[in-house]
Amino acid sequence: MRKIIENQMQLGEVNISNIKFDIRSRDEIPKLLIGLQYIYSNTKIRKQIFEILKEIVPEKINVNDGRPGMVLWRILVLGTLRLCCDWDYDRLREMANNHGKIREMLGHGLKDESYIYALQTLKDNIGLFTPEILNKINTIVVHAGQEFLNKKKDEKLKGRCDSFVVETNVHFPTDISLLLDAIRKIIILISAACLKTEILGWRQKNYNLSQIKKYFHKARNARRSRAKSEIRKAKKVENIREAHIAYLNLVVSFLSKAEKALTDLLGHSDFPATECERIAHFISLAKILINQIERRVLKGEVIPHEEKIFSIFEEHTEWICKGKAGVPQELGLRVCILEDQNGFILEHLVMEKETDDKVAIKIVQAAKKNFPFLSSCSFDKGFYSPSNRTELRTILKTLIMPKKGKLSLLDKKEENSAEFVLSRRQHSAVESAINALENHSLNRCPDKGIDGFKRYVGLAVLARNLQIFGVKIQQKEFKKLKRRQRLAA
Repeated sequence: MRKIIENQMQLGEVNISNIKFDIRSRDEIPKLLIGLQYIYSNTKIRKQIFEILKEIVPEKINVNDGRPGMVLWRILVLGTLRLCCDWDYDRLREMANNHGKIREMLGHGLKDESYIYALQTLKDNIGLFTPEILNKINTIVVHAGQEFLNKKKDEKLKGRCDSFVVETNVHFPTDISLLLDAIRKIIILISAACLKTEILGWRQKNYNLSQIKKYFHKARNARRSRAKSEIRKAKKVENIREAHIAYLNLVVSFLSKAEKALTDLLGHSDFPATECERIAHFISLAKILINQIERRVLKGEVIPHEEKIFSIFEEHTEWICKGKAGVPQELGLRVCILEDQNGFILEHLVMEKETDDKVAIKIVQAAKKNFPFLSSCSFDKGFYSPSNRTELRTILKTLIMPKKGKLSLLDKKEENSAEFVLSRRQHSAVESAINALENHSLNRCPDKGIDGFKRYVGLAVLARNLQIFGVKIQQKEFKKLKRRQRLAA
C-alpha cells in the first residue's frame, strides 16, 4: 500500500505550508526545504508532482492494499536532500531521524517521535526513482520558478551549455589490479554458492584470496631498473616477467577450478540461474584481462584504448582527458547541462561514449521540447561542427557557437558583433552552475550501475533547481522584511 502523503494530520504535526524558516540562513538545507515548501503549497503544482510521484510505485504493487510503504512525498524530500547536501545514506538517516525541520517537512508530529527510518528502507525507496520521472518533476519545478520570478510564459529564454565529468566510484585501473578484482569476486561468489549447495572444494576462501594477493603484490612491486648497466636492466625485466607469469598461473588455476564448480552449480536445481550468469560474467572478464596482461608484459604489445577495461564493476566508466591543468585524466562519464539566465538547469544529458559535438543538437531539442521559448544558446568550441551550426540555426533564433580553426571574413564579422561578444562573456556563468553541482554531490557518483548513475545525476539536477528556487524565495522574503523594518523605523 502506498500513499502520496498522509491525508489526516496528527497531533503536534505542523502543516507543511506553515513551516517557518530562517530567511537569513545561508545553509543549503533551509534553501532546499523552502523550494519544496513552495511546490507543496501551490495546489496546481502539487497535483502535477503528486501525479508523477505515483509512477515510482512498481506495477506489481497494489497501492490500496498490503503493508504500508514509505509515503511518496517523503521519498522526494529525502532523495533531494541527500544530493543537495552531498550526504551518504548513513548521514541522511541520521538527519531524517533527528533534524526537527526535516521531520516537519516529512510530515511527522508528536505521535511519530519514535518513528525511525531504517537504512535499507531509504536505499530501496530512493532507488525507485527513474531518470524519466525526475526529468518530469524537474520541468515542473523550473516552470514554477520562472512563474515565481514573474516571467511571462512567452518570454524568451537564453541558455548556456557546457559539459563536465562526473567520476564513478572506482580505483585507478591497472590490468593486474582489475584481474585481482575479478578473481576475488569469483572466489567469494562461488564459495558462498558451494556452501549453500554443499559442493566441496571451496572452504578455504580466505587462504586462497591471501595467496592471490601475495602474488599480485609481487607483480605490482616489480619495477624496471633505472641503472645504466644493460645487464641489470635485463635482469629487472626478467623479474617482472617471472612475477607476472607466477601471478597469471595461479589465477588461471583458480579459473579452471571455478569453471568446473560453475558447471556443477548449473546442474543444481536449487541454485538461481541469475547467480550463475553473474559468476560466468566475471570469469569472461578475467579471461580478457589475462589475455591483455600476456600481450602487454610477455609479448610487448601496446593494448589499443578501445579494448581496455577501466572497471569490472562500473563497466560504463570511461577514461576522459579534458586537458584541464592538474587533471591529466578522469574516470567517469561526461554530463552535459543547459542552464538558463535565471540559474535553472533546463536540461541535462549523461553522455555515454559521446563527445560534446555529438550532443549539441540532442540537448537543445530536448530543452526546446519542454521550454518552447528557448530562443538562444551559447556553447564553447568543443561543441562546434559545421552540421551542428547549420542544424541549430534552424532551431534557435540566436546561436553563439565559436568556430574552430581559421575564421573567414564572414565568421570574423559574426564573432566580433556586440551580441556575440556579450553572450560569450556571459557564457562563463555556466561554470558556476557546474561548480555548484560538483560541490553538492556531482563530483563522484557512489551509486552502482549505469541506471544508478543516471538516477544520481537526475536527482542532483532536481535538488539544485529546488535549491535555486529556495534562494529566489529567500531573497524576495528578505527584501520584504527589510522594507517592513524601514517603515517601522
